[in-house]
Amino acid sequence: MNETLQKKHSILYTDMYQLTMAQLYFRVGLHERQAQFDHFFRSYPDYGNHKAGYCINAGLGSLLEWMQDAHFTSEDVEYLRGRKGRTGERLFSEDFLRWLVEHGDFSGISLHAIPEGRVVHPNVPLTVVMGPLIMAQILETPLLNMLNYQTLIATKAARMREIGRSQLLLEFGLRRAQDGSANAGARAALIGGANYTSNVEASRLFGYEPKGTHAHSMVQVFMALGGSELDAFRAYADIYPDETLLLVDTIDTLESGVPNAIKVFEELRRKGHKPVGVRLDSGDLAYLSIQAARMLNEAGFPETSIVLSNQLDELVIWQIITQIQDEAPRYGVNPDQLINRLVYGVGTRLITSAGDAALDGVYKLVAVCADNEWIPAIKISETPAKTLNPGHKRVWRVYDKRSKATADLLSLMEEDPRQESSILFHHPTDHTKYRMLDAGEISEIEELLVPILEEGRLLHPSPAIDQIRQLRKIDMERLDPGVKRLMYPHHYHVSLTERLWKVKQQLITDARVEET
Repeated sequence: MNETLQKKHSILYTDMYQLTMAQLYFRVGLHERQAQFDHFFRSYPDYGNHKAGYCINAGLGSLLEWMQDAHFTSEDVEYLRGRKGRTGERLFSEDFLRWLVEHGDFSGISLHAIPEGRVVHPNVPLTVVMGPLIMAQILETPLLNMLNYQTLIATKAARMREIGRSQLLLEFGLRRAQDGSANAGARAALIGGANYTSNVEASRLFGYEPKGTHAHSMVQVFMALGGSELDAFRAYADIYPDETLLLVDTIDTLESGVPNAIKVFEELRRKGHKPVGVRLDSGDLAYLSIQAARMLNEAGFPETSIVLSNQLDELVIWQIITQIQDEAPRYGVNPDQLINRLVYGVGTRLITSAGDAALDGVYKLVAVCADNEWIPAIKISETPAKTLNPGHKRVWRVYDKRSKATADLLSLMEEDPRQESSILFHHPTDHTKYRMLDAGEISEIEELLVPILEEGRLLHPSPAIDQIRQLRKIDMERLDPGVKRLMYPHHYHVSLTERLWKVKQQLITDARVEET
């Protein structure tokens, strides 16, 4: 399946400073020096009144597709040739531009990554890029652009699916997305847990059936021309007798919309058709769901769906479910049966990740190669959490005796904690925080980073979204319930091995000595 999200960006889809640094590397002879960059995020999305306790990795497939064709063309170089500094002098020299035309692609890049769909946590390398310094540097901006956004949206979708008890989730955000992000957002939402999208182009690209009903305008047209809501519903049902899902809040949901929908459903049933359900898009969605369910039940339609839309997010869905559990019994409606027939149509607050619109993913140099040896690189910050975990590393997920993920562990490349009788887990920045686990307390240790590219060659085809979704499902089942909690989630541990901790501390000490 071709997953092209839109017209492909050129290789100039990067920041200017990447190109000015690239020319510096070229001029001082470092342009072909092998370097390693780690991509990771520093903190979970914080939506203000609630915060995530995990993220869902997404966007890698889009990045790989772009990388396969991205290269410096004569048109790109002609544009760069015309860039001038403040004095009017050209910024880029002719020999550098010639090198870009001849060598400016990603054929030398190797990439290891945590697969899409996996649950991921702060400060764990999600993507490890190795290759010639110039091209590895230029890759920073497009990589962060594609992976940060899709991870953010996949995470939001997963939280909605989790709190909505895995009921049908529809992505409706195309009209509210920021221009070209809609297809990428739909892709990420599907990875994170949305079953379908209303976005027809995205549905075609990713192999899903597009889903949708009708707008209020359809009812308004009939009324403006002398007809009625019932006339509009009948016309829709006549054309789509087996797909009849009616938006019932154009006039009055309980006095007009639902009763008229029931009349149409009864007519469809007499003709041998089975209606799909009703959609509620305004008002107190929990109360209206209860009353709509009561009326549909009494009319003999206990299995029709009730689709909810209008500014839904995980917190609103949680409130709706809580209210239904409390209020439904007093109206003779079984709350669990009602919750199990709900469908959530989520739009604006998903596609824009309302509350936290950007993931703080970063791309940092952690090692350079000299004499066929990887030399760890460190960046020290006055904010300890921003001090890098350096070097050529491996990433492990440790599962406790319940087979639940208990920690992600970063190690040196030559380490294998599976061979140890006990493991010391170091906090990445605080020497006073650590814990020891014996082998008997561990059910499994899994290596997370997977080889994806080898010097530009894709090692295996990108998986279909259904396969990615299955990875998410398995990881979510193995995540501790406290970490999945909507409010005040339990803190998941990301730790360093003792050897990596010592390397980091030594690099910090050495760097500070050199500065004195």
